[in-house]
Amino acid sequence: MEDQRPRSGLPSRRAQFQSTVLVWIAIPLLAFAALYPFVRAPSIEAMILPVAIGLAFALLAWLAKAATLPAAAIGFLVCLSITGPSAQGQVRLTHTALPALITLVVLTLLATRFGRSKKEAHDLAERREGRRASQIVANLSVAALCSALGWHLASIAALAEAAADTVSSEIGQAMGGRVWLLTSWRRVPAGTNGGISLAGSAAGVLAAVIVVSSGIVYQTLWPEAAMAFVAACAALFFDSLLGATVENRGWLGNDLVNLCSTSLAAIIAAAFLGIFQGR
Repeated sequence: MEDQRPRSGLPSRRAQFQSTVLVWIAIPLLAFAALYPFVRAPSIEAMILPVAIGLAFALLAWLAKAATLPAAAIGFLVCLSITGPSAQGQVRLTHTALPALITLVVLTLLATRFGRSKKEAHDLAERREGRRASQIVANLSVAALCSALGWHLASIAALAEAAADTVSSEIGQAMGGRVWLLTSWRRVPAGTNGGISLAGSAAGVLAAVIVVSSGIVYQTLWPEAAMAFVAACAALFFDSLLGATVENRGWLGNDLVNLCSTSLAAIIAAAFLGIFQGR
């Protein structure tokens, strides 16, 4: 489901405080997840490729104005968490969430720029400077930590939900059309927290399919892939529900709502994998 969020104006003090706390909690966790594998790496050569990929990822995101400089630095940690060497010193490129992460970045960048003039006219467009550090943490930290723990399916599901959420919002706002509030099903203006539209929801579901498909490009785990997709869509629905309730009431800011949604996607996928493997 699509969560069409207002992008204009400064966030409330409560949302700012929540986002600041979130970043300061996440940075040490991401740094540990990113750097610990290098402590166990048997050689310097095992470190070169992951670091190069992480730096390239962060630099391109910053140059493309997809992220601010602090956000790009956090993106570097996220990328390291995904591609860092295994305990045997092998660089994890083929069986990681890296293709899904790259796909997410491309999809969200295209969706953000799609219909930008129309979104700017309605004061709904993303900032031209790119996403803030708290937004990167909210959308990618769960996937990064899951990858560091070796929970591949959970990481893919979290990335698919993050992509679906952003794409649904951006495409829905650009395409216009009727928007309904999830909890009451009444018509609301575009940009209302918890508002969903047909175009936005369809775009979000398609984004989830693409990210999940890219995430299993080196594997043929179709039952698991289907569950990752279901988990992402369920969490996308949950995101809109939170937007229509706790976010509209000012209890949670957008960053915490996004964190909750990606966390739910990861939890559903991890729970399924546990049940599936336990049979």
